[in-house]
Amino acid sequence: MSLKPPKKSDKNKEWMKPRQDKRILVQPEYHLIVTEGKRTEPLYFMALKNAIDRKDGGRYKGKIDIQISGEASNTLDLLERAQKYVSSSLNDIKHVWIVYDKDDFPKDNFDNTKKRCEALSSSGKTTYNALWSNECFELWLLLHFQYMDSNISRDKYFDKLSKHMINSGLGEYNKTRTDIFECLRPRLSTAIDNARMLERKNLGLEPSACTPGTMVHKIMEKLEKYI
Repeated sequence: MSLKPPKKSDKNKEWMKPRQDKRILVQPEYHLIVTEGKRTEPLYFMALKNAIDRKDGGRYKGKIDIQISGEASNTLDLLERAQKYVSSSLNDIKHVWIVYDKDDFPKDNFDNTKKRCEALSSSGKTTYNALWSNECFELWLLLHFQYMDSNISRDKYFDKLSKHMINSGLGEYNKTRTDIFECLRPRLSTAIDNARMLERKNLGLEPSACTPGTMVHKIMEKLEKYI
């Protein structure tokens, strides 16, 4: 019997109604990851998806369904595109993860995306999660090696990350590497712990005032048990 989640259009059909003499299986969850970047983030999360699909010989494949879209858009537009994707999907997407950096986006857009996600989550069945990073996604990667709460430039993150990776025998960092998730995977618990510590330090601040700060660990807290 297939364990693929039922489509929205099939749920009310007679043949989809559970029989009383059959054990009802828990249906898997659909996740949508929409990223501002078109390279680093999609490659990273695609490797996360593949790791879950391969876990224990494919034990979770079809039970946790992750779709990834690299949109290369601004923050608020990114959220609007995600909403359109959810509304047009035949599947019930339970969790949407919006991945974006501070970069040069206006302060209000950066902060308002988080607020819009919270408002949408409180008024519907889909949870929208703002996985922002200030200054950049590479902060999350750097937290696999060290706790970091100093406000430094984007280029400095790249330099620090490359030094850590080279010293660990993992080679130089670049944004188009397809193996970053697997390279850093053994240090995932360290990254989550460091990100939580940084989150506590930034408690009560708007995302734009968190220099540095990141929420990428939130999706890892949700999916870590499947990795």
